[in-house]
Amino acid sequence: MENKGFFGKWGGAFIPEILHETFEQLDSNFRQAKEDPQFWQEYLDLMSTYSCRPTPLTFAENLTNHFGGAKIYIKREDLNHTGAHKANNVIGQGLLVKRMGKKRVIAETGAGQHGVATATMAAKFGLECTVYMGEVDVQRQRPNVFWMEKMGATVISVKDGSRTLKDAINEAFRDWVTNVDTTHYVLGTACGPAPFPEMVSWFQSIIGVEAKRQILARHGKLPARVYACVGGGSNAMGIFQGFLDSPEVELIGVEAGGKGIDTGRHASRLCGRDASPGVAQGYKTMFLQNNDGQMLETHSVAAGLDYVGVSPILSHLAEEKRVRFASATDDEVIEALDLTMRMEGIIPALESAHGFVQAFKEAPQLGRDEAIIINQSGRGDKDIFTIAHAFDDPSWKEFIIARGKEYAEDKKGKS
Repeated sequence: MENKGFFGKWGGAFIPEILHETFEQLDSNFRQAKEDPQFWQEYLDLMSTYSCRPTPLTFAENLTNHFGGAKIYIKREDLNHTGAHKANNVIGQGLLVKRMGKKRVIAETGAGQHGVATATMAAKFGLECTVYMGEVDVQRQRPNVFWMEKMGATVISVKDGSRTLKDAINEAFRDWVTNVDTTHYVLGTACGPAPFPEMVSWFQSIIGVEAKRQILARHGKLPARVYACVGGGSNAMGIFQGFLDSPEVELIGVEAGGKGIDTGRHASRLCGRDASPGVAQGYKTMFLQNNDGQMLETHSVAAGLDYVGVSPILSHLAEEKRVRFASATDDEVIEALDLTMRMEGIIPALESAHGFVQAFKEAPQLGRDEAIIINQSGRGDKDIFTIAHAFDDPSWKEFIIARGKEYAEDKKGKS
């Protein structure tokens, strides 16, 4: 599928001259690592001892009985170290950084999970770390900002543009251009110039390899369908790769429907009508843009999904009709999250809950002898402020107001 960084007509590496040597070095080290069994074994050993691999495949018995259709299984990437699938990618890239002998890493983050994972990896490997994050995301993901800083990372709030993920990526690239000799950009998703889409997907493929083995052991045959949320696309590519060569397994990516596709306040690139082919941030894919090629503002209740582009690999798989795409609105996401918490005692991240929405719609259509897998890409405790606000929880509001007064009085007493 991959040909000089292209997946069909999507992908490529549209980069400034100053970065060509850096990308050649990265690509060369990646190719060598990919052909080196010892590298992959070192990666697996580290993920099994430092992280929590293999992550379990949980049978959601109560949800299965509730919907009365296919058996529902949840791939628990929320139990991976730092609470999301992001550790899979950053640990792999960290091992590449060691190969290249660089001492500093930078990253972009939306929901904050990739930022936390990168800060964790930098602490583990003794690297200097800077994380770029849109000002809007800094505000709604404050707990993750706190942890990044406590692990020694410098978090830079990006105030340009829509002040979300695409702007954080732009700033990270500006930094990299200035510091190419000492710095590696730990891109967090399967987007950007080649070899990033292929490289990130390779590290994330550990999810699908595990899931395929686990579902065969638990269910005795392959699932009918596999669901994953899609922002940039790394968690989706991770689990889909376990089943791409099995045409009987339908793969469904679920994008952010936000306030509704018709409102324009969403982040649906492959199942909406506001996206078109374009080249930006170093690669070609479907972008949310106007007729002049200017990027549109996005919206999602989930900070990690409101990105204007999408993995070029997923654009290719959509064009080939190997992956079907759907969208979930903010309201549907909160409803699915609520149901999952009450029935299974599991708290999906708001991003992951998009996949649950579509799975819940379709599970009753399948027979009881069939199974489906939902990739729970992250845990929801990072979203506690957003979730509590969405539920309009009065006791939470009282707690926040009281704690705010406490901090204000404490600060006043110290001044």
